[in-house]
Amino acid sequence: MWKYREEFHVAQWQLLHQWDSAYKSAVGFEWECAMERTKETKPSGLISPPPPVAKRHPLEVVYSTDYKFLLNEPKKCWERSPLLILLVITEPQDFATRQAIRQTWGNESSVPGVSILCLFLTGVHPKFGYLLQALLEEESSIHRDIIQQDFLDTYNNLTLKTLVGMEWISKFCPNATYVVKADNDIFLNVNYMVSYLLQPHLPPKKNYMTGHIYRNAKPVHDKAYKWYVPQEVYPNETYPPYCAGPGYVFSGDLAKKIYQVAKTIKVINMEDAFMGICLYELGISVTESPWGLFNVYKVKYEKCKFSKVVVVHHYGPEELLQIWPGFRDQNQTCKTILHIGPASLGCCQLCKILICHLLLFHIYKYKCTLTYTVCFQRASPNTQRSIIIHESP
Repeated sequence: MWKYREEFHVAQWQLLHQWDSAYKSAVGFEWECAMERTKETKPSGLISPPPPVAKRHPLEVVYSTDYKFLLNEPKKCWERSPLLILLVITEPQDFATRQAIRQTWGNESSVPGVSILCLFLTGVHPKFGYLLQALLEEESSIHRDIIQQDFLDTYNNLTLKTLVGMEWISKFCPNATYVVKADNDIFLNVNYMVSYLLQPHLPPKKNYMTGHIYRNAKPVHDKAYKWYVPQEVYPNETYPPYCAGPGYVFSGDLAKKIYQVAKTIKVINMEDAFMGICLYELGISVTESPWGLFNVYKVKYEKCKFSKVVVVHHYGPEELLQIWPGFRDQNQTCKTILHIGPASLGCCQLCKILICHLLLFHIYKYKCTLTYTVCFQRASPNTQRSIIIHESP
């Protein structure tokens, strides 16, 4: 029965979403609406060292802590300490998107033997909040994975939405090892992220955040642009280094630290840049990730290419559902060609190189999650000898 109700809801609220988009275009950007219920305060300086928190706090309380949970799942971590929490940014009307994520990368059982928790963060729709709430509550009662607070769900309040996630982890799941903040229009390779980046067999990282890093990014003070930030809100010339918003990973211990420091500094409407500001205030640096893991632009889907990335931006629910069965297909193999030297190398030398490659690279980085069939490509004496490795999940 829920399936038929959901189909009706999706069609109905897609229309509402179109109305909402038109409404937002008509009213334009209004900072007062964007940061509703926050106090006007002076931004914290980032060029010179900021004054002690204790001295700033009484005069510069910015992130209001009186937002109420309308939908909550406080018992999620009572009987487990997840290795990974996925905090997914959604809007109240995104019924179809949430369902697509549940069926694809948000599936909590996607990595065998690893405890994963997927939660959807949302606020209140600025126009149809009352109308949507009953549907959202029904969805929540079925899936038990929606966290909602009572602020307006607008683009300029994305920062508040992410802080809801930080607050939730701080209060209800402080033992989580790692967290991903994810937009709802990405492809996320949870399996590869866990095995290659997080490596649960190693001691957990602390004070850790990684993703696609922006350095020396300048705030946009032109109202014509989507990422406009008023000069009086952030007067500095550049942001501290930060991880791009579509998807970034951080250690669970950072959630409480970010939540606490956010209460003491000026909240800005650029969510990802604000996370960088919080890290700056905490004296923590972002961590570089291997090139190509986090893609802020859309990349054409190829299974073998996507098997070695963590995030790819601009993948909506229809595309996710379309590519996911093929991506999870265990029977399709990927071919990697390794050029390892002149063909004059003897078989023993080739075997030594191969064994070294398999042991040092694949076992320790991929934890023996792949099996390999090795075949030698005959080459002329003046060319390189290649080893073709067929990888099978």
